[in-house]
Amino acid sequence: MIESAVIGKDLAPSGVLRVSVNLGNPVLAQGTPEAPSGVTVDIAREVGARLGLPVELLCFDAARKSYEAMATGLADMCFLAVEPAREAEVAFTAPYVVIEGVFAVPQDSAITTVADVDRAGVRIGVKRGSAYDLYLTRTLQHAGIVRGADGEDGVDAFRAGGLEVAAGIRQPMTEFVAAHPEYRLIEDRFMQIQQAVGTTRTRLPETVGFLRDLVEELKANGFVAEALRRADQSDTLVAPPA
Repeated sequence: MIESAVIGKDLAPSGVLRVSVNLGNPVLAQGTPEAPSGVTVDIAREVGARLGLPVELLCFDAARKSYEAMATGLADMCFLAVEPAREAEVAFTAPYVVIEGVFAVPQDSAITTVADVDRAGVRIGVKRGSAYDLYLTRTLQHAGIVRGADGEDGVDAFRAGGLEVAAGIRQPMTEFVAAHPEYRLIEDRFMQIQQAVGTTRTRLPETVGFLRDLVEELKANGFVAEALRRADQSDTLVAPPA
């Protein structure tokens, strides 16, 4: 069996495990760039502890920026949704958390189901480069996509542009409609977002295997569930075994 020192050197050749964290997803990370917290931060630190490596957390406000840090060599490890557009560059584990993408619409909208959304003339506000942006880009047949300005959520583009639909993650979208009763959720999800640990495809197979095995262990032993609870997130989000 390959030694952990070899895996550590392969994963973090600088001697410091640099991890990109997306503070733009409140289910996965909370806090500030100076003091981040959440399930992704806990997993990053556990990887470092297992390999005897110090951990540097590189915080971003969008998944797109987290991905770019990984793709350009600024980060050694990332936490991203598994999407075909990313898999060319990123070797993913199985998901550790599964969250849902949902739509919001004005209260008086004729749109009542997910199937109603993909129609000509419907414009959907999304966060640029998010998992649901990538998913909708490759699956929509008729509706259009309006991407928010840098760092803006889908609801920002939705409200600013008077769009027909906003797309986003269930938890913050639920909070949004609760605070803005002029809007409502389409309750059924339009996608499952599989959040996984990733590293570049240039890593040794043993390194990727180490990350995949560790994610399965942390799901099975309650680590991920406990990290979610500490962050005031539901432990029902833990992904099933691979």
